[in-house]
Amino acid sequence: MRPPIQSAPTVGLTNGRFRTATTQWLRRIGKVGFALSMMTAMESSSVSAQDASLASFEPATVSRHVTDSRRETPTVLAVRRASPSVVNLHGQKTIRNTAAGMAGATDGGGFRQVNGMGTGVVIDPQGYVITNYHVVEDVDNIRVTLHDGTVTSAELIAARPRNDLALVKVNLNRELPTVPRGTSSDLMVGESVIAIGNAYGYVHTCTQGIISALHRDVPVNDTQDYEDLIQISAGINPGNSGGPLLNIDGEIIGVNVAVRVGAQQIAFAIPIDQVVEIVTSMIEQHNSQRLETGLRTNGGPRDGDGITIAHVSASSPAAREGLKPGDRVVRVGSRPVDDRLDYSLALLQMQPGQPIPMAVERDGGLLELAVATTPVDASETQQPSDTAWAVIGIRAKPVSQSTMNRLNSRMRTPYRGGLYITAVRSGSAAAEQGIQVGDVLLGIHGWQTASISDLAGILEHPEMKKGPRAKFYIVRREQTLYGHFQLASRDENVRH
Repeated sequence: MRPPIQSAPTVGLTNGRFRTATTQWLRRIGKVGFALSMMTAMESSSVSAQDASLASFEPATVSRHVTDSRRETPTVLAVRRASPSVVNLHGQKTIRNTAAGMAGATDGGGFRQVNGMGTGVVIDPQGYVITNYHVVEDVDNIRVTLHDGTVTSAELIAARPRNDLALVKVNLNRELPTVPRGTSSDLMVGESVIAIGNAYGYVHTCTQGIISALHRDVPVNDTQDYEDLIQISAGINPGNSGGPLLNIDGEIIGVNVAVRVGAQQIAFAIPIDQVVEIVTSMIEQHNSQRLETGLRTNGGPRDGDGITIAHVSASSPAAREGLKPGDRVVRVGSRPVDDRLDYSLALLQMQPGQPIPMAVERDGGLLELAVATTPVDASETQQPSDTAWAVIGIRAKPVSQSTMNRLNSRMRTPYRGGLYITAVRSGSAAAEQGIQVGDVLLGIHGWQTASISDLAGILEHPEMKKGPRAKFYIVRREQTLYGHFQLASRDENVRH
């Protein structure tokens, strides 16, 4: 039986107790201490005024600064550096309350309102905040409390339930401080870490510990698990979810996500490099459904990796402006671009039809351009998903390259990519073959399904429209399995 893992979006206070211990030897020391203090008082006439002031219980003089004290440790500096970017998220969600409610009863007693609390961290001055998906899941009105006490609302922009990550936008007309970003590529077991979060509603609670282990895979239930987590000993409690895990330099190296039920000093965080890759992919997908630039770009996840144009559509405004493959994007609008996250966040600020000011480097020179954008036809973006739902009975999304690399490393396989199954329609060909949410679809009928466009091309292929018995391959729990779909004919000459 798997050990239960608890995600903590909702705060529910539990009874606790504090114990004090008074022993006989403490009483004895108290008596000795009193005698010593009396002796000091009797001899006070023989000490200098300076020594007397040091021995007295007087407040420090104004000339003394905490910054001159050994009290200002690296931990203090790290917390001070990161805290302004940490926000508290709270709101209400409606859940089924009773057995009747779970069975679908419509009476008012079947539901109840639950107050949820969690944490987020600002990654962009315009107010974009990353948090855990379970913190904002089904919350109608997300409320945000900033470090300075300002309370405002936020909007859910994008989410990946499988990875338990979400991006929200704080509704505020001023720039916010952002968290310093570190990397999780060089973490060491035993190094000091600090967690900040809204523990049990106590805002900006800081706890310290060490990295206990790396690369932990933590199952939660049949449809949710976490991969490649950081295990830490810092105290994580309900309300900490979505908060930053910091290194001793005050840089974010992870997002706190889960605790082990019934255990002490066992908690987990998503590595920041994984977070950045997933959040970037989320934003890119969101942007692709809003506006069309005619550009495809390459770039890395780390600051300084840069963005290079890989392809320019011949009929696009970008081509008419003279953009070419190989151009390096250095600025979008007023925002410098150092990596894919910068680029995707910059496009997130743009509206369809709005020209995008852009600066690119080419052959050592700098070109200033204004690239026009066009709205994306919603029917085009939804067509592959709708076709897969109708024909096979699945909804799917691409598996990130880092996840695919880890999968190939563990299975010793060369798979180029795959599609993560997010939903299966009851009674469909997929359901009949036992396909489950969480499976990774590798290929159908001899063709690979490394992307949504691959799947769309397969389903629209004339051979597939004939309704063949199509062999498919999936990965489930690091095992490659196969089966056969019996697809219905979709002969375009037949009217239904």
